[in-house]
Amino acid sequence: MYDVTATGELLIDFTRNGLSEQNNRIYEANPGGAPCNVLAMLGKLGYKTAFIGKVGNDEFGKLLKNTISEQKIDSIGLVMDSDAKTTLAFVDNDETGDRSFSIYRKPGADMMLREDVVNYELIDNCRTFHFGSLSMMDELVRFSTYAMIDYDKKKNKIISFDPNLKPPLCESEDLAARQIWYGIEQCDILKTADNEIEWFTGTND
Repeated sequence: MYDVTATGELLIDFTRNGLSEQNNRIYEANPGGAPCNVLAMLGKLGYKTAFIGKVGNDEFGKLLKNTISEQKIDSIGLVMDSDAKTTLAFVDNDETGDRSFSIYRKPGADMMLREDVVNYELIDNCRTFHFGSLSMMDELVRFSTYAMIDYDKKKNKIISFDPNLKPPLCESEDLAARQIWYGIEQCDILKTADNEIEWFTGTND
């Protein structure tokens, strides 16, 4: 039995790590993706977790699979895709410390998760199912995510949702709003941030 099974994006975050001797930016390849960040922290608290998703069958995908396994996240539901590359994100901080993203994901392997490769046993054997909005910004993975949520509902699982608002990854603000509100309507637990609440409601009151 898993405490939490999650689905969503799994990617490499290239974060700034100083300058080279030639005064060029140095970027460090860090495993990333909000759903597995949640699972990793739950693992540190002693909970048993599993992940459903897709990465490229490339060096970055292999790094991610090894990393989540090292974090004691069950990777049996992780599909390695030989036809799509692992998603890459380059992350910079402005003078206020806010992050900006340059995303290489058109398509990324995480967008190509089809319903017919989803390991539903990981849902059957979990207490809580967790997902985020980035699983719903592209058609193929959106329908797979919807199918998993419908399955969760039929199995009476607790559903947790992270809006994880990332405008650069959204085709349009309207699409992002529709999918985020869908997630909010489906979930029992909402994991959100102040800026996201302001965006949903149009007020900072």
